[in-house]
Amino acid sequence: MIESSTYNPAIAPNEDVDVLTETEKNYSLVVWNDEVNTFEWVIEALIEICGHQQEQAEQCAMLIHTKGKYAVKNGSYNDLKPQCDAITDRQIGATIEIIAG
Repeated sequence: MIESSTYNPAIAPNEDVDVLTETEKNYSLVVWNDEVNTFEWVIEALIEICGHQQEQAEQCAMLIHTKGKYAVKNGSYNDLKPQCDAITDRQIGATIEIIAG
């Protein structure tokens, strides 16, 4: 039977070990209110581009309208960039912002 406190010479007790603490920053896809686009157009974009359900897209559209902007999705920059581009291609204002930690 081997005791759990058995010394293993293959592992040096004071060996430095690099620990990966953060692989990428978190970002938000922010959609901006304007006086041009309709609720229906923004809702359709959120459903088709961001994969929102109807109710979620409607709630986001209302928050965009009342607050002036709203973070409709969070994720990595690489995941959000194509979605941001697709939204702006529809003439809807959108940006990617770093989430304050």
